[in-house]
Amino acid sequence: MVKTHKDLDVWKESIQLVKDIYRLTSHFPKEEMYNLASQIRKSAISIPSNIAEGAARKSKKEFINFLYIALGSCVELDTQLIISKELGFITDEHNIFEPIEKIKSQLLGLIRHLEKKNAQ
Repeated sequence: MVKTHKDLDVWKESIQLVKDIYRLTSHFPKEEMYNLASQIRKSAISIPSNIAEGAARKSKKEFINFLYIALGSCVELDTQLIISKELGFITDEHNIFEPIEKIKSQLLGLIRHLEKKNAQ
C-alpha cells in the first residue's frame, strides 16, 4: 500500500532521472548552462515535484491532474533532449531516453489506475 509519494516507483525513478540529468548537463557548453541546460534541469525536477504535490492533495482527481502535469514535463524534457542531441550536446550512448520512456509509461499506468478507482 502506498503511504506517501516516496513509496511510488515512478517517484523514485524520476528522482534518479534528475540526478542523471544533472550529470549529463554538467558537460554542456558553458554558454548553454543558463539556457538549454537550465531548462532541461527544470523540466526534470518538475516530474518528481508534481508527483509529490499531487500525492499530497485531498482527492484522486487532483492527484491525477498533477500526474498529467508530470507527464507533460516528461514530454517537454524529451523534446529538450532531442534538441540537445541535434545540437551535438548528447549522443545515443547516454541512454537518457530510456528512463524517460519508462517514467512516461509508469505515469500513464498510475493515471489509468487512479481514474479507474475514481470512477468506481
